[in-house]
Amino acid sequence: MGVRFVCRLQGKDPSPCFYRRVESLPLHHHHGAAIEFSERLSYFGIATNLISYLTAEMHQDLETAAKNVNYWAGVTTMMPLLGGFLADAYVGRFNMVVFCSLIYLVGLSLLTMSNYIPRLGPCPDSPSCKSPSKTHEVLFFLALYCISLGTGGHKPCLESFGADQFDDDHPGERKKKMSYFNWWNFALCCGLFLGVTVIVYLQDHVSWGVADLVLAVTMAVTIVSFYCGKRFYRFRLPEGSPLTPLGQVLVAALRKRKLRCPSSVDDLFELTRAEKREQGRLLQHTNRLRFLDKAAIMDERDRRAPEGKRNHWRLGTVTRVEETKLVMSMIPIWLTSLMFGVCVAQSSTFFVKQGQYMNRKIGKSFQIPQASIYALAAVGMIISVTFYEKILNPALRRSTGKERGLAILQRIGIGMIFSVVAMAVAALVEMKRLRGVKEGIVPSVFWLAPQFLILGLGDGFTLVGLQEYFYDEVPDSMRSLGIAVYLSVIGGGSFLSNFLITIVNRMTREVGGKSWISRTPNTSRLDKFYWLLSAMTVLNLCIYVLVARNYTYKNVQRNDVSDYKDIEGVELVT
Repeated sequence: MGVRFVCRLQGKDPSPCFYRRVESLPLHHHHGAAIEFSERLSYFGIATNLISYLTAEMHQDLETAAKNVNYWAGVTTMMPLLGGFLADAYVGRFNMVVFCSLIYLVGLSLLTMSNYIPRLGPCPDSPSCKSPSKTHEVLFFLALYCISLGTGGHKPCLESFGADQFDDDHPGERKKKMSYFNWWNFALCCGLFLGVTVIVYLQDHVSWGVADLVLAVTMAVTIVSFYCGKRFYRFRLPEGSPLTPLGQVLVAALRKRKLRCPSSVDDLFELTRAEKREQGRLLQHTNRLRFLDKAAIMDERDRRAPEGKRNHWRLGTVTRVEETKLVMSMIPIWLTSLMFGVCVAQSSTFFVKQGQYMNRKIGKSFQIPQASIYALAAVGMIISVTFYEKILNPALRRSTGKERGLAILQRIGIGMIFSVVAMAVAALVEMKRLRGVKEGIVPSVFWLAPQFLILGLGDGFTLVGLQEYFYDEVPDSMRSLGIAVYLSVIGGGSFLSNFLITIVNRMTREVGGKSWISRTPNTSRLDKFYWLLSAMTVLNLCIYVLVARNYTYKNVQRNDVSDYKDIEGVELVT
């Protein structure tokens, strides 16, 4: 038996329970998948070949172009922190997706204009200019950062909105949600694959303007499709700032810092079952970060306060305390995930640029676009996700008897091992490529295939695992923000990559007289840079293992049918 919510907004607001329409069962996800496919098609169609545009059309050197790509990728993947917060607190996820998709469409339209209108092009007066016009430069970067702004609300909210369509308290739907992130990323990889093949081919062999026009039209069509599916969706109402309860717990714990934590959990303050629907799902007590438990101790002043009028800045519930513990426990996981983001950043910058200096011909006439080699990362991720979903996880479920065969943090750690191997392989390939350059040999671009495939396999474990981790482990009211925190791993990795490039350049120039990262890959020593990243990733992995071994997962008190019998509009369905 399941529970179908039809929370009629009468009298007291039933938030945070879902506002669900009866006809939403069974669920329909194809509208959301379509717009996510369009967004990934656009993002990777631009991101993977952006370094080529900056060096070929805007005549930037390798270091400057790589930094500009990393800055844009960093901003694009950090902006969701703001979009996710606003959606969870005030706007709602559906509204944020629609609004930011329109901003994304504006960015794509500006890119199209910058290539179709002659006076706005990179070289309006001469096809052989040495630097782009200021007008084109301003319009181009304005378009790129409009896309960043659009991604800021689109990316965290769409994915969490899709996951919201599953009821965590319904066993069947909860099990389906465990597969949701795997298949969501499968669809994402399809968009990525077409972006780095079809779109990149149009950019290199037809024109950048045609490619941008295709992306803009595709985005427009999927926005309309997504909005037309509105009546089929389930919605979670915004509940105000999700950060306020966390601040209240910290302040309450500091106020009561001199009190001794009780020996029994029963002595800590928690809501009654009758008050449960106002709080949402309740969390069970854990023994980590015991200092925060003091926020749930009731002193004489709290006992004298009328029920329902207690000061939340003095007294928090066990659930609020546990939510604060969850958020604080995520910080070490986030920090130790950044090196994976650094490794991912290399695939769209230096890996792609290396491909430009390799033999990309198939047959006598066809030449593979240099960014299309990135498609192998998508292939690796598709293989990884399919293997995990269809073979590995079912086998582990049968052998362990657990609902989740492989723990989330174990899955993330396995992907980090792949990133170590990918950087080591990249270093070996680059060493061999540079020896070939000295001997006048131009190796095949498919030499880069192993490092892309291995990194893609790692993505299927770490990136999907991070999505699931930051969605599941955050408080229910912060799930868009949780997806945004996952994306910030990639953004933080891009910024950290830029920092490492700057430091490495400065140190190698001062010590050896020649920088490891020069104007082109043929005059650089990217192999040494990759060895450095591999060593740093090994060290980071050791720290991650120590953190993950001591981590305690969210422990939810599962609801049953009796929990909903007093909620107006609830229908019991079999």
